[in-house]
Amino acid sequence: MDIDQAEDTQPSSSQSKRQLIVPVDDAHPFDLEGYISNYSGRTVVDRLIHIITLCPSIAVDAYQLAVQHVHQSRDPSQFQLLASTYEHVASNSEFSLPPLSELPSLNGKWADEVAAKNHAEKVKLENELKTYNNNMIKESIRMAHRDLGDFYRSVGDYSTSLKHYTKSREYCTTSQHVLDMCLSVLELLIEQRNYGHIPTYVFKADAALEAAVAAAAQASANPSGPTPMVSVGKKSSPERDRVRSKLDLASSLSALGQSAYEKASYALLRLGPTKDLGDWVGKIISPGDIAIYGTLCAMASLSRSAFKAQVIDNPSFGVYIEQEPYLRELIEAYMASKFQSVLEILQRFSTRHYIDVHLTSHVTHLMEKIKNRAVVLYFQPFSSIRLDRMSQAFGWTVNEVEMQVVTLIQSGNIQGRVDSQNKILQVKKVDHRTDLFARAMKAGVDMQNANRKLLLRMKLQQADLVIKPPKSHQNTMSDYIQVEQ
Repeated sequence: MDIDQAEDTQPSSSQSKRQLIVPVDDAHPFDLEGYISNYSGRTVVDRLIHIITLCPSIAVDAYQLAVQHVHQSRDPSQFQLLASTYEHVASNSEFSLPPLSELPSLNGKWADEVAAKNHAEKVKLENELKTYNNNMIKESIRMAHRDLGDFYRSVGDYSTSLKHYTKSREYCTTSQHVLDMCLSVLELLIEQRNYGHIPTYVFKADAALEAAVAAAAQASANPSGPTPMVSVGKKSSPERDRVRSKLDLASSLSALGQSAYEKASYALLRLGPTKDLGDWVGKIISPGDIAIYGTLCAMASLSRSAFKAQVIDNPSFGVYIEQEPYLRELIEAYMASKFQSVLEILQRFSTRHYIDVHLTSHVTHLMEKIKNRAVVLYFQPFSSIRLDRMSQAFGWTVNEVEMQVVTLIQSGNIQGRVDSQNKILQVKKVDHRTDLFARAMKAGVDMQNANRKLLLRMKLQQADLVIKPPKSHQNTMSDYIQVEQ
């Protein structure tokens, strides 16, 4: 299956004037070293490059950290992207940044050595694949494609890596092999932030997992057979929970990337402990990221009762929340209807949200949805309320409150009307008697139309004016009816 490559996320010259700048100061605290220490592998440099783009005030520190991590990788080409990003930010930023020549650079000797090692390993792996193809050993060919996929991924050649991963599918002989291939592709797609194609491989991995569990059950019933790779219990097994958690995480990131916040929240909130995610913790995501994604998506999409049941009363997700202490304060303020505190906390830690590579394009939309939900929840108990009282509760001006309320009324989230002269929001009064008569009349009209159609059909049948379907269609329909019964 061909996979579309993720679009280039680097800012173009036409976008530079609209580039978002995220502050890092006392009002928006952010610990760069503490944040980046939660990650490992290629994602470290990717995230640091993203931070350089958004936060010019800490671009120098991020650049120096990125150079250190590039020297720990197998891909010297990452430095080219790092340097070009820094130069672009330095030339378009209002901050006075030192020129690239004054900052640490790539060690040329190290880069040559790594390039030579990479070339030698590439030749070795390709020769092995050629040998196995000549010998027609399916398992060896599969492993050779897998190893080449891992190699190309480590050096940043994602398209070739994906080609070898998908090619290995042709030589998979067990469901466990298919499952391993799907998980490798999912890692690659998440790194590329190619959210649209993640559900395809989640579905394939689900099917492979069920087949692997069934095969393991059959193998356990036959002790003389080979040892199963996925153990089976009455309800679940550690291996199955581990795979299930990874698939839930992949589904949640795909839903988040496509702005399906409710779906993303439910997938995140059913994740198991961090040990179930295995090496994905750090390589792809950190526990703090899971806590932030889950909390913000739940606040933006779930009702208060569902939020309490899924977030507060969820002990497994509570472990993730402890990774980001401010989230506990945010949740307590939200449940206590202290909406001004909620908005202040979200604003204070907005830098932490914007610098996340998966969340950055959704922060503004999530903040708006949380703000709208807060206004709706605040107005819910009242039949009428003065706008100046709402302005005190939210820390806004009366005009800002009025604009927000009018927007919610127009979208149908609030059933009310605003008295602009007296600055009062009132619930729209509903005449229940009139509403009842209207619904009764509508039900009568619907029933009358249905009876007219039924009488017409009966008269057509009596006059033998019914067109009979072809015989083949009748057979198909009869089979369908038998299946349904």
